[in-house]
Amino acid sequence: MAQDTPVQPRPHRVTAADVAHQAGVSRSAVSRAFTPGAYLHQDKREHILKVAAELGYRPNALAAVLQGKGRSHLVAIVTGSLENFYDSEILSRLVQQLIAQGKWPVVLGGDDVPEADVMAVLGFPLDAMIVRGGSVPDEVVDHCAKLQIPMIVSGRILDHPGIDSVCCESEQGAALAVQALVEKGRRRIAYLGGQADLSSERERRAGFLSAMAAAGLAPVALTTGNYSYDGGLESTRSLLEQHPEIDGLFCANDAMALGALAVATGEMKRRVPETLSIIGFDDIALARWPSFGLTTIRNDIEETVSQMMRLLARRLDTPSAPAELVRIRPEFVPRLTH
Repeated sequence: MAQDTPVQPRPHRVTAADVAHQAGVSRSAVSRAFTPGAYLHQDKREHILKVAAELGYRPNALAAVLQGKGRSHLVAIVTGSLENFYDSEILSRLVQQLIAQGKWPVVLGGDDVPEADVMAVLGFPLDAMIVRGGSVPDEVVDHCAKLQIPMIVSGRILDHPGIDSVCCESEQGAALAVQALVEKGRRRIAYLGGQADLSSERERRAGFLSAMAAAGLAPVALTTGNYSYDGGLESTRSLLEQHPEIDGLFCANDAMALGALAVATGEMKRRVPETLSIIGFDDIALARWPSFGLTTIRNDIEETVSQMMRLLARRLDTPSAPAELVRIRPEFVPRLTH
């Protein structure tokens, strides 16, 4: 008969009480030893810190916050699908910047982050929440306001007191793309967009249509590719099969544009840019690779993250400051595909 596997006890985390017992001091003396500026004789402080190091003790920062002793330095980041390379690059830089400034990022990401998960993370003593793109339920916004948790939003505008936003001038960027295509002599132009419920998609489509109308042109086709590489590949295949006359394609982000480039030059045997111009939006790192040389509209990542960090510092220093909206100016970046 098989014997039951004995239950292994959980590892014991060394506590301040353990340090106090080993050092022969009070619990409050241990606390003062780890509190800058707290009164404690230097010899006793050094003795306590030596014992703590031997035992492997570190103060519980979150416990101190829950007792009302300072900030947690926890910053939640809510982001969308990381198949969107732009969001991946934004997240990477945000995490780097937060850690460099002594903050600890808590990341929630995916195609559709459940509202319950966002509400659950609000149970932590957050210093702030950064929301990258997508949509935020009103309940989350209201709850953040009640808890006085600062919120910085990027990729959309959230009209709410005390919530700061950083957003690209997407309409202007789309107009720059159309202008470049028209100047190249393209007249049979199609649009490949993302999810219809995103503000960036609405703005880029509106900018495209407005610029096309101003040029006296009508789009050959308007379609969507969910902002992913695979979406761009599949949608472009369908576009070029149904409309082989297309000579210009504006994609609402670089991931879709790279998919479009792959299917156009590979399966469809189109010569880019001789017979087909392709322009993306964002200027992700892959767009700059010599093997792609993607012409695109730069949605400056460094400037976006810099502004988000500035707004975060401002909001933490002055919680009552009025909401601020920062618009990132787009830039046309010519490379090999237009």
